[in-house]
Amino acid sequence: MSWKGLTKSVTRAPQTIKQRFSIGEITKDPIYIDAERRFDELEKETKRLHDESKKYFEAVNSMLTHQIEFSRAVAEIYKPISGRMSDPDSFLDEGNTEGIRACDEYEIIVKELQETLKPELEMIESRVIKPADELLEIIKAVRKIAAKRDHKQLDYDRHRAGLKKLQDKKEKTLKDEKAMYKAENDVEQATQDFNYFNDLLKDELPKLFRLEREFIKPLFQSFYYMQLNVFYTLHERMQRMDIGYFDLTLDIEAAYEKKRGDVQAQVEAISLVKFKTTGGKRPGAQSKYGSKALEAKSEAASTRKYTLSEETPPPPYSPGPAQNALSPALSSTSWSSAAKAKGAPPPPKPKPSRLSGVPATETVTALYDYEAQAEGDLSFLAGDVIEIITRTPNDNEWWIGKVRGKQGQFPGNYVKLHS
Repeated sequence: MSWKGLTKSVTRAPQTIKQRFSIGEITKDPIYIDAERRFDELEKETKRLHDESKKYFEAVNSMLTHQIEFSRAVAEIYKPISGRMSDPDSFLDEGNTEGIRACDEYEIIVKELQETLKPELEMIESRVIKPADELLEIIKAVRKIAAKRDHKQLDYDRHRAGLKKLQDKKEKTLKDEKAMYKAENDVEQATQDFNYFNDLLKDELPKLFRLEREFIKPLFQSFYYMQLNVFYTLHERMQRMDIGYFDLTLDIEAAYEKKRGDVQAQVEAISLVKFKTTGGKRPGAQSKYGSKALEAKSEAASTRKYTLSEETPPPPYSPGPAQNALSPALSSTSWSSAAKAKGAPPPPKPKPSRLSGVPATETVTALYDYEAQAEGDLSFLAGDVIEIITRTPNDNEWWIGKVRGKQGQFPGNYVKLHS
């Protein structure tokens, strides 16, 4: 805003406040007020048409582009992982050749759709979006004239109020007479300026409204039929899509079950899925305990079973180089003499890196003797009451507890929760 414009805004500020709160005498032209209302509606409709048509144009283009990118992404998933397919003598097909071929076919169909819809989308841009842009430019110019008209009305009402105040003064001085003469000239000039812009808009706006019926409404109709044409083209082409890899006669869930086949049964037969753990690999965890635990859980993968005797303690653990930081190292002889002749399941491997918390007052009773085998383990005897610090809902995982002032990790299947 220029200095001149700022000065005028400050001068008009009092009258603007009066007009906003209907204080004093405000000029009102019913014909112009009705024309201004219709002009506001015209501006809103034009903006809506412009925005909606542009949004639709971009949405269709984005959808088709996204479908091509999606098809390429799925094809990447279907490709082999190990690179065995690069070996011409390989007899094992590790990739999904049929799926990749189907993705390529789908991409060709979408590209054909892009070419088919390109003229329709260009027509939306040329026959709807651009004309709406041009009309918005005209509306912007009219809006500037309307703003000038409002400013001239403020000046007109302001000068009239000033003149009336001087005229109503009973005893006028020479200074008042000079001020009233100037005020009369200001009112006359403000009246001419206001009437010029007010009459101009009252004369020109009805012409614009008549053109609205010949311009805006047909644009809305054209846009509607263009949308229908795009929709029917998409629907018809997708209905004719014949890619054998996809069964379009089934619903989504049934098609998924058909493609999955017996994969779930094969996965469940793998012993590793029965060991659920939340942590990473425990340092030095490749011990006899780990191998025995896998053997105990592997019923489908191997006919060999590992069964612990009721009379024998857990198998020995091969300790790593590090000692337990939470409790002193205990001799195998002292623990062996104190242990009861009672079997124990092997501890689960690996330990989780994070465990879910439970109330600190929870306690468990040790069912078997356990000797610390690695740094951070907790040693205890059968029958010890252990205070739980942290545990998981699954007893085939590692918990954290405290007994005799020592804290550490221990296998959850070595203890029994207090009910």
